[in-house]
Amino acid sequence: MANITKTSPLAPVSFPDLHAIKGARFATVEAGVRYAGRTDVMLAVLDPGTTIAGVFTRSSTRAAPVLDCQAKLGGAPDQSAAILVNSGNANAFTGKHGVASVQAITQAVAHATGTPEGRVFTSSTGVIGEALPHDRVVAKLDALNSSLSETAIEAAAQAIMTTDTFAKGAKASVTIDGETVNIAGIAKGSGMIAPDMATMLVYVFTDAAYDQGKLQTLVAGLSDKTFNCITVDSDTSTSDSLLMAATGASRVDATGNGDFAEALHAVMQDLAHQVVKDGEGATKFVEIAVTGATSDKDAHTHAMAIANSPLVKTAIAGEDPNWGRVVMAVGKSGAPADRDTLSIWFGDILVADKGWVSPDYVEADAAALMKEQDIKVTVDIGMGDGSATVWTCDLTHGYIEINADYRS
Repeated sequence: MANITKTSPLAPVSFPDLHAIKGARFATVEAGVRYAGRTDVMLAVLDPGTTIAGVFTRSSTRAAPVLDCQAKLGGAPDQSAAILVNSGNANAFTGKHGVASVQAITQAVAHATGTPEGRVFTSSTGVIGEALPHDRVVAKLDALNSSLSETAIEAAAQAIMTTDTFAKGAKASVTIDGETVNIAGIAKGSGMIAPDMATMLVYVFTDAAYDQGKLQTLVAGLSDKTFNCITVDSDTSTSDSLLMAATGASRVDATGNGDFAEALHAVMQDLAHQVVKDGEGATKFVEIAVTGATSDKDAHTHAMAIANSPLVKTAIAGEDPNWGRVVMAVGKSGAPADRDTLSIWFGDILVADKGWVSPDYVEADAAALMKEQDIKVTVDIGMGDGSATVWTCDLTHGYIEINADYRS
């Protein structure tokens, strides 16, 4: 496994002081799944009454933990629930061995915590195609269960990292009927990021009560606006998982509340942006906004074609305002486009106007803008009212170095 020591230049100054979520307790441990000298397993135990929603990769080669989680969603929330995550090994492409590992872990978690096995959700992240040494995880469950704490969520964020250079967390509070409810989320992800719902894992917790079916609809919809609008390298993981737990411990029902939905959106978008900012080798955070497409879906197609283009991403890494590469990406996307209606901006600089270089364009101005860490590229297709915004990062030598050495 590549040794990642240098923190991303786009990283937040510090990990946020996340709210303690009533009804949710966390613990971490060093199990030696793959790493030495660091925690690599986290356990979250959730009070009875907790509803669980989830969104997962649509990869055809989904890992055993993903398939198990998908099968368990929608169960009755009358008893406790648990989430266990290991890093270092994805337990993917492991066939019957992967299924056996999931069963061994879920049974052991159920026994240690008193949680029904049908309410134990697991995730694994790391190397694909190697049997998970689940006995190392099982051996640590008593220690995990005995050290559960409401305040250990930051430690949980650290334990689920692989090539991440910083732990990712986000929070929000909202007042409903005069009462405050809290939301806290953690995520991991740095490479293999192009969710289709990287090795991306996300866990969001709230002390609000929320109907399970409606929570599932809300989380899935917000995922399409956040995690499904980011890309680091165009590769979709076998293990992408987002689980949200609403413990109900605040005794405030947020079902259908618009302010809660906005707060949850903010948390999920913050985490999604942090994943991009920790993109392997990333030095620039890039927003791609597309307007004037024939539909929102087509706008998203254009935006992702730009965001995933190695030529666009390497130009940004080299601080080269090569707008011709943006034209190329739009043209190859497959969504409707017209060369003679296309306009492009780098930041607030109009580069191309309706199919031709802008007469006011000054290359030196765009080159100066490209030296910034945060860059916005706007494209007006000029054919309709469809729009979409996605987020990506540049592609540098660092990405190659990390992934060429990933398993060593």
